[in-house]
Amino acid sequence: MRHSIAVTVNGVRREDAVEPRLLLVHYLREVVGLTGTHVGCDTSQCGACTVLVDGRAVKSCSVFAVQAEGRSITTVEGLASGARLHPVQQAFWDEHGLQCGYCTPGFIMAAVDLLEQNPSPSDDDIRRGLEGNICRCTGYENILKAVQSASRRMAVTDAPAEPEPAAVGS
Repeated sequence: MRHSIAVTVNGVRREDAVEPRLLLVHYLREVVGLTGTHVGCDTSQCGACTVLVDGRAVKSCSVFAVQAEGRSITTVEGLASGARLHPVQQAFWDEHGLQCGYCTPGFIMAAVDLLEQNPSPSDDDIRRGLEGNICRCTGYENILKAVQSASRRMAVTDAPAEPEPAAVGS
């Protein structure tokens, strides 16, 4: 028996009929067609399937699609603005925070949530914030550098604009 769900995925409202046991990760990949969210372990250990649900990082292999009813879901594909990468995505690219890239979308989504909650995290804060994500290829140092870099970029982006100088003679 299929259930109707209405969700917003990357800003687009969707209504789909799904099996009650369909995991959110499979809904995103197979029904919505967004394959940036990866299936790594199916036991919520690796974090490759991390997405944002109502702005918070969630391992989508541990949530049924029907549990997302009425929620807003953001995947790695929904972070960029046109051709402009999100600061976390750009930092992972610039700092070489990936090797094979399989775990990268999950790390990026967890980092986005971390930086939303703590815009200036210490190295220990970053390690704790990303501890639910596993990479089998890197030594994590460049991932740490990427999150540090994204934090700095986002601080500059979010800084209030400097007031315009007064015109001479006014």
